[in-house]
Amino acid sequence: MSSTYGNVYTLWLGSTPMVVVNGYQAVKEVLVTRSEDFAERPVPIFLQDLIHDAQGVLFSNGHHWKQQRRFSLMTLRNLGLGKPVLEDSIQQEAGVLIETFARQNGKPIDPSGPFLAAINNVIATMLFGHSFSSEQDTFQHLIDGSKAMQQFSGKMWPRLYEAFPMVMKPLQPILQRTLLALSHWKQLERLVQNEIREHQKGGVPEEPRDFIDSYLAQVEKCKGDPASTFTGKNMVQVILELFIAGSDTSTVALRWALLCMVEHPEIQEQVQEELDTVLDPSHVIRYEDRKILPFTNAVLHETQRFSSLSAVGVFHKSSKNTSIKGMPLSKGVMILPNLYSVHYDPEQWETPYKFNPGHFLDKDGNFVKKDAFLLFSAGIRVCLGEKMARTMLFILFTSLMRAFRFQLPEGVKKINREAILGIALTPHPYKLCAIPR
Repeated sequence: MSSTYGNVYTLWLGSTPMVVVNGYQAVKEVLVTRSEDFAERPVPIFLQDLIHDAQGVLFSNGHHWKQQRRFSLMTLRNLGLGKPVLEDSIQQEAGVLIETFARQNGKPIDPSGPFLAAINNVIATMLFGHSFSSEQDTFQHLIDGSKAMQQFSGKMWPRLYEAFPMVMKPLQPILQRTLLALSHWKQLERLVQNEIREHQKGGVPEEPRDFIDSYLAQVEKCKGDPASTFTGKNMVQVILELFIAGSDTSTVALRWALLCMVEHPEIQEQVQEELDTVLDPSHVIRYEDRKILPFTNAVLHETQRFSSLSAVGVFHKSSKNTSIKGMPLSKGVMILPNLYSVHYDPEQWETPYKFNPGHFLDKDGNFVKKDAFLLFSAGIRVCLGEKMARTMLFILFTSLMRAFRFQLPEGVKKINREAILGIALTPHPYKLCAIPR
């Protein structure tokens, strides 16, 4: 459509206009150059009715969004974001992952379950202060909830709800009882509420152990402040958002990464050669190692660019009368920044439709950061968990590459590169063989 109508055009969703923005230059103007003009988010009607007066971070605006985001970002940093304590937790899960793959003795395995379990436990440690055993019912609820919400975003029900709210609203109690994803959402809510109650039993500690402790302390601190947005309902919503968004995106990114390695065995070999040459076998991989592993870092980034798993990201909304590429735009219009178009913009990438780690390397083989790489979006609404996700992806990917050679099962000749539409562009289910190195 952009080849016909240009990089900025309007689509009408029933009676609602939506401005679609394509290509790096136009998307950069929305997300970065004029980020304050487009800082707001439209709140889906379906979500409003699902979470009621809780707002969280992802779909909140104004004072509420600023207060919740500032607190969440500061708390995550205090709890270990960018510090060894987070990396220790990731390393522990990397070890579990390696053991899981090794037990298959080279037989085909679907990596999505082990990936989801590892990532969920890293996030749970930050939020709840502990990980879960795979035998626990609670852990299975986390896994089921993550999978269900990931799949639900691509279904027709949310779209029908947005298009026909007056018809669908009376059906919501029935939908919540019959739709698997919504029952899992309620189950996740109860899980978080139970974790909060367990924390409350011991009172608020002077040194917060996790996100829940920190939030409870903030609720206590802000009692009596009419401007405070720190409530029990918002605490549950923020935790759910951090958990589901982080779990979904990171799991899908790892699935695409392994798929790319199987599809390009010569690049997989180059990654492993660099790891073997640069790192001592006993070396514990850290996020800082990306600086001495430029090719591996470039390959991981290229798997994310090539899959463009974040697709269009989360919708924005104009917060005042403004413009895009010189075209006037009224306040309150919904904006769709097409991140996929940025990752395939021929003006930014030498071979946009080819898997090419050279996109992130200079002529001397050094890693090069690219402004047009927007996996986590950009500007003031950039993903809250970006640093955590980057750290997890690097450590888990390099740990697996060092331990195994990945290949297709015997008899499987073709890789399905088509994506399933949802919150993220997800690969179709697949199996591969992890051959110990």
